[in-house]
Amino acid sequence: MSQQLGLIAILVDDYDSAIAYYTGHLGFVLREDTRISADKRWVVVAPPGGGAGLLLARAADDRQQRAIGDQAGGRVFLFLETDDFARDHAAFVARGVRFAEAPRTEPYGIVAVFEDLYGNRWDLVEHVRPAG
Repeated sequence: MSQQLGLIAILVDDYDSAIAYYTGHLGFVLREDTRISADKRWVVVAPPGGGAGLLLARAADDRQQRAIGDQAGGRVFLFLETDDFARDHAAFVARGVRFAEAPRTEPYGIVAVFEDLYGNRWDLVEHVRPAG
């Protein structure tokens, strides 16, 4: 049996501003933007290196509106792995990404928390490669 995580739904307030943020600020690729109905679209963005994508799900009611930006209750929600922390951190800062802390070294690698357009917290992380 083979399984993998394909998509993660993230609540947004507007499709176009979310696409602009994730593709412009984070450098993600727009994989799909298909109109489903007059007010619903299937929008998928993903990091350029592949892996799971984000389904940008426009909030449809008050409960979903209240959850925008707080999908993990204030904890880090998503982990963006990179092969070059310094490169991506500098690019994100230049594009206006808000970091909640300075980069730090942990036993598992170099990491810094940033917040997306809505306030969801992410880790940008470059894992330490095991010696040998």
